[in-house]
Amino acid sequence: MKTVLKKISYIAFMLFLISIISFGAIHLSPNSFFASGELNPNITPEDIERLKAVYGLDRPLFVQYISWFKAILTLDFGISFASGKSVSSEILSRILITLLINAVSLVFVFCISIYFGIKSALKEGRMYDHAMKQLSLVSYAMPSFYLSLLLILFFGVYLGWFPIGGLNSAYTQIPIWLDTIWHLFLPITVVIFGGIGSMIVYVRGLTLAIIKSDYFFFAKARGIKGKNLLRYIILPNLMPPLVTMLGLSLPGLIGGSVILESIFSINGMGLLFYQSALARDYPVIMGILVISSFLTLLGNMFSDIWLSAVNPHFKHAKR
Repeated sequence: MKTVLKKISYIAFMLFLISIISFGAIHLSPNSFFASGELNPNITPEDIERLKAVYGLDRPLFVQYISWFKAILTLDFGISFASGKSVSSEILSRILITLLINAVSLVFVFCISIYFGIKSALKEGRMYDHAMKQLSLVSYAMPSFYLSLLLILFFGVYLGWFPIGGLNSAYTQIPIWLDTIWHLFLPITVVIFGGIGSMIVYVRGLTLAIIKSDYFFFAKARGIKGKNLLRYIILPNLMPPLVTMLGLSLPGLIGGSVILESIFSINGMGLLFYQSALARDYPVIMGILVISSFLTLLGNMFSDIWLSAVNPHFKHAKR
């Protein structure tokens, strides 16, 4: 309980710092949504000043920040400049699909990487091991946007097996959940393939260190063989570093949603961030930055809690 309270305090402090950095970076950036000619070619300087007064942009930056920070404590991120809707409602309407894609992809990445990484280590130096290393190299070097275009052209345009964008078909006779899976198959495949490269190499390296250790040879000398070695020796020793890697993987997955959702026209938080950046819609940008930071910090907290559960030595090291 004491560890959880410390992590919550850490999250609160980090969010405070992130809010300052985000607010300062956005408001000190060049150009503006209300710049002459950006909102409307015929807009007058008087109209711009009136709009700034409506949104409170005519006040000093410090006063604007205090007002904005007090509002986000109640999950009120203001009003979107572009749509005129609540930023909170805009994010809530899109965040679930982004979290779904990332969560499903993360589960598959870790399951696939653990299986192939361990098998590659057990077959060190053989053809299978060399094939896994080449696959990992291709996965690590392949840009996600390029792989997305390849899959769209081959499976979407040439073969016509999968839709090339969106979440649901306009007219379909299959259940909506199955239609959603059909639409998300290619995007999730891109995320999985892009994530397994470095993870397979990481799991392989950890497994090799385990099977070459003294306690592994001692376990074999005591007659432990086959699946029991995997169950009682390899997997328990793999879990702590993998749980740590799980927490470190979250920022990259959330950040990668911007490119992925833009290419596949998925109406998620990544596409909203991209559209808001183009429109210089500051309230939406700052709201997404705060929410994404909170989810990342929350994921790291759960990663530490899980690490304490699978590795008792971690608890004592934290004290």
